[in-house]
Amino acid sequence: MSKVAVIIVGAGKGTRFGGNEKKIFAKVDGQPLFLRSIQLFVNRDDVCQTILVAAPEDEGQIREKYGANLGFMGVKMVTGGPTRPDSVANGLAVVREDAELVAVHDAARPCTTEEMIDAVFAEAGKSGAALLGTPLRGTIKRVSGSKVIDETVSRQGLWEAQTPQVFRRDLILTAYEKRAEFEGELTDDAQLLEMTGHPVAVVECDFTNLKVTTRGDLTLANSIVKFRPKPKPKGPLGAFEEAQW
Repeated sequence: MSKVAVIIVGAGKGTRFGGNEKKIFAKVDGQPLFLRSIQLFVNRDDVCQTILVAAPEDEGQIREKYGANLGFMGVKMVTGGPTRPDSVANGLAVVREDAELVAVHDAARPCTTEEMIDAVFAEAGKSGAALLGTPLRGTIKRVSGSKVIDETVSRQGLWEAQTPQVFRRDLILTAYEKRAEFEGELTDDAQLLEMTGHPVAVVECDFTNLKVTTRGDLTLANSIVKFRPKPKPKGPLGAFEEAQW
């Protein structure tokens, strides 16, 4: 069994979410998004470290409201950067040297199942790099800025990349060392592995592993969690024991 360090990335602005409340504090089944995402990993036998990357403006609120619980779970919090890659880099800087794999997971993706995590961890342990994904099933249109269809794009071979994205520790560290060579917008960590030439395996999951981006996504995430069977707790979570699922 590989030792896995998990980086929960929650330092984004969440501008598409709207409202006065920051997205990571929005509730799914009574718990903030970031805490539910942390709970997916902290009690796993193969996870040796959990790191929360938070926006500077959110750290005070997190420490005040959830600091005791994060400490009880052994979660280390680090400050995020101006971009997602900067935030992941800050998380990578504190990953333990004995970690064999590093998993990067969105704080706003609270519906990932244990089976999904098992599968992507296992694949990364074999191949060195793997992510969860789902094939695109609808008709894909390229649309201009004026909301007019430019063309229909073949969905053949097109997948939506999700998280966790899991990498051998040395591979992701090397990829981030070469980040300055990457041209264009970097939207996930697998892009850097692609740049180095290392293949990244895709483990198929389903649409329920959604990332909460809008208020509508939050409603859907609550519905998904509500109608799933509640697994038995694996370990204590202090003041938030009732949130285990």
